[in-house]
Amino acid sequence: MIKAINLHKFYDELHVLKGVSLEIKKSEVISIVGTSGTGKTTLLQILGTLDSFSSTKEKSSLLIDGQDIDALSQQQLATFRNKNLGFVFQFHQLLPEFSALENICIPAYIGNTPKTVAEKKAKELLSFLNLSNRINHKPNELSGGEQQRVAVARALVNNPSIILADEPSGNLDTESAENLHNLFFKLRDEFGQTFVIVTHNNSLASMADRKLVMKDGIILS
Repeated sequence: MIKAINLHKFYDELHVLKGVSLEIKKSEVISIVGTSGTGKTTLLQILGTLDSFSSTKEKSSLLIDGQDIDALSQQQLATFRNKNLGFVFQFHQLLPEFSALENICIPAYIGNTPKTVAEKKAKELLSFLNLSNRINHKPNELSGGEQQRVAVARALVNNPSIILADEPSGNLDTESAENLHNLFFKLRDEFGQTFVIVTHNNSLASMADRKLVMKDGIILS
């Protein structure tokens, strides 16, 4: 599903990723852990095509579902990202003026999905996530856990094959965090998605099929 070979990332003179290689199979749940500043979020952003890896003299490549990401134009990359990748962040990043339903539909609208089709899928996800009674609520009318579940639904609305999550439970209380962690595995079992999760939460990291430890821009294990 994801195959990265020798990924480097420089920000001016700062060498953040130092030759990261990894392979992630379909329907795996992978956690990436490590202290702050080790390159976890940078790696996740590159795997999510939100950032690009740096060119070096050595060969580097990133394949997602067989697609060579470096071969895509910016427009092709945006289309690929919208169709194949979903994102969940520490802060839900819901638009405050829109309802739960409207927030979930946004990626579908970007992908030119007809409104009736997008809303039908969004309502199905709200039902699956036990949020049907929150369909018209705006973010400030939802609890933290409910906001994050809406964000998960938004990530799922285009049926992406891969979900990338950056500290998804970092802003939640213990009970809401545990519910969110269990939800990820339920989603994997129901829909077969691949999850790549950057986290400081030891419980979530240990639940994953594999835990990758990063230090100083490389993967130790």
